[in-house]
Amino acid sequence: VQLQASGGGLVQSGGSLRLSCAASGSIRTFDLLRWYRQAPGKQRELVVIMNINGGTDYKDSVKGRFTASRDNAKNTVYLQMNNLKSDDTGVYYCNGLTLPSYDEIWGQGTQVTVSS
Repeated sequence: VQLQASGGGLVQSGGSLRLSCAASGSIRTFDLLRWYRQAPGKQRELVVIMNINGGTDYKDSVKGRFTASRDNAKNTVYLQMNNLKSDDTGVYYCNGLTLPSYDEIWGQGTQVTVSS
């Protein structure tokens, strides 16, 4: 299964974007689906973890602004990002993790740029 992220772009502070991560096969393959981001000059950081039942755990700085969801029928996961801030700028990656092997699949990144 491969993952392909899309939906990034340039948005003003306070604006919204919805990222998509489409899988070439079933997203139920993965026990965990995660969104990461990497800002320029910084390490990649975890934004949200979503389990196979749709339960989520968010990075504190995005709580209340970001919402992750999944559509099993479309084999796609989403990241709705509202009230975007300049600190949200970065390349966003989706990631699928299979347990107990910890095999990971990474999608290519999609650039999000928030202008102040």
